[in-house]
Amino acid sequence: MKVEMGKLPSNQGRLSVHIEVSADIFISAFAARQKVTGFVVDEISTQLHGNEPTLVVGERIRWRVPVCLSLPPTGDLGEVGAIEVDVESGELEITDDLIQEIRLCATEYAGPNLGLCHELVCEQ
Repeated sequence: MKVEMGKLPSNQGRLSVHIEVSADIFISAFAARQKVTGFVVDEISTQLHGNEPTLVVGERIRWRVPVCLSLPPTGDLGEVGAIEVDVESGELEITDDLIQEIRLCATEYAGPNLGLCHELVCEQ
């Protein structure tokens, strides 16, 4: 598990960071990744999957799950977006704009693989 912190001061000198966060995590990193993979496979393309989540601590605590494009036999081509998952409810934070962004990025990554490009664009 990774924990992400916002921008730290760039001043020179001593920096001391003490973090204590208490939260009930009902959705594990593994479950968040499964939820994202299920969503992108069902709603965008079978060539997409969730990757290793990062725990994001802010006003709310959530998993940020990268969405990766994979093509056989090459494997993972790269990250085409990210979907956040609430750690308490398991709700995916998805908008129509985010779906379009993921679809567009995946299509650009696919490049000469026209079959995938057609699939990503035509499944809208």
